[in-house]
Amino acid sequence: MGKKRKSGGRSKGGKGNLGKVQCSSCGRLVPRDKAKRKTSYKNLVDFTIAKELRQAGTQIARVPYVRYFCVSCAIHRHQVKIRSSAERKNR
Repeated sequence: MGKKRKSGGRSKGGKGNLGKVQCSSCGRLVPRDKAKRKTSYKNLVDFTIAKELRQAGTQIARVPYVRYFCVSCAIHRHQVKIRSSAERKNR
């Protein structure tokens, strides 16, 4: 059977075993370098209070919220597009 990708869909290079993370959508265990990572930021302060504080010139801390998705969930949520074999070779 032919091989679709030279890397096998992973970005580890020669690092060895990187461990697994759990998909935030379906719960599947996926290798950390193969999973699609989505980072969003949450404010610790209410929006209306944060707006007043920004006008006063203060800096407000944001907490990063990291979610990992398996490839099938990332495609379903439109975070990753399906590319043709010619497009896959382009970086």
